Amino acid sequence: TGNHYADALAGNGIYEFFAAYRNASLDYERYYRTVALPDAEARVRRSLATPDAVFDGPTGISRHIRNAAPERRLNVVLISIESFSAEFSGTYGREESLTPSLDRITPQSLLFTRLYATGTRTVRGLEALSLSVPPTPGESIVKRPKNEGLFSLAHVFNSKGYRSEFVYGGYGAFDNMNYFFGSNGYRVHDRADIPDDRIHHANVWGVADEDLYSLAMQTFDSAHREGRPFFAHVMTTSNHRPYTFPEGRGAFKQRSRIGAIQYTDWAVGDFLRRARAHPWFRDTVFVITADHCASSAGKAELPAFRYHIPMWIYSPAHVAPGRFDGLVSQIDIPPTVLGLLGMDYESRFYGVDVAQSRPERAFIGTYQLLGYLTRDRLVQLAPHRQVETLVPALLGDEPQPAAPENPALVLDAISYYETAADAFHSGRMRLSPTAAGGDAAP
Repeated sequence: TGNHYADALAGNGIYEFFAAYRNASLDYERYYRTVALPDAEARVRRSLATPDAVFDGPTGISRHIRNAAPERRLNVVLISIESFSAEFSGTYGREESLTPSLDRITPQSLLFTRLYATGTRTVRGLEALSLSVPPTPGESIVKRPKNEGLFSLAHVFNSKGYRSEFVYGGYGAFDNMNYFFGSNGYRVHDRADIPDDRIHHANVWGVADEDLYSLAMQTFDSAHREGRPFFAHVMTTSNHRPYTFPEGRGAFKQRSRIGAIQYTDWAVGDFLRRARAHPWFRDTVFVITADHCASSAGKAELPAFRYHIPMWIYSPAHVAPGRFDGLVSQIDIPPTVLGLLGMDYESRFYGVDVAQSRPERAFIGTYQLLGYLTRDRLVQLAPHRQVETLVPALLGDEPQPAAPENPALVLDAISYYETAADAFHSGRMRLSPTAAGGDAAP
């Protein structure tokens, strides 16, 4: 018929849906509510028309970002902590804080109080932090075929003469991490780069966070000796089952989530203490956040409170302390960090610099469910073209009852997810061959 959805139903629609599920791909156009693609693109473009943006043409989201502030060639260390919910920290209201080290840097940090992860898996967080794209249905782009040469945060830094690094505490072949990052502008370092005699503890997921940070500092020292600024994305593993870590770091109970959180926090504090002795420390911006929350289950199908993650931006010499209380998505982190550095650059990001425009929306999802979150509504898209408008549970595990539909919010949700899925599948996320060829830092 030419109508993919009708064709699927005319055949064995249920079989095709589960075949797509098994093959790590869910075709947005086939299974989800759509609008005319030009209308969706125009709607997203309007939402990205921030004061710092000049679009490259009459359609699409490619744009030049012009910062009024002078550019600062500061180093950036982006730490995504494994399974690190905001609720673990006294900074975020926990009475008996599990994060004393991070709490101590809070008065000197720019704190984001209402930041939401895009997913419930590490690869979703890595996707958001490297590509600044909403979580399209199916597997993360990190694990999909044809994910090479995409427009990434590393591409922007590399175009400025930075060395871009991905540093992981486990073996990066897991979940295709090394291939993805190595194919998108990052130098890759993982557990295999650490000699056995320098590992204080390891389990099936990776080395202790303190050993990961030691490896990271070696790469920073190398870049500094070359006289180059560096951008590094550091992905931790200690806050993961079986929750084991080196003895003697504190009164932390082994094989318990609370003990692992306490060790994870200790390791961040130890890293910052050791980093202060290095010549690059003063001119480095540390962005400390999470890949996703520790738990995903709740009374609702897409429980909004299970996506609330913390973020500290810490650079006492360069970033003024403060709080940002607006609703922010994980995909807004890359452009916001670039904005703090005053960088001018070409962008295809779906996120925005929150200092330029308060987005007051976030994207949350699972393999099948796609959520568009605002202060008081959650638009939930599901296969078979289902759309629901709900009251989100932002503070705890409560049901998310139905709410009257807001047509504008529904259109926003559909437009973002439809255009993001199309951009990847059509190849519009890819760099030109010339740009991609110069992307990897030598």
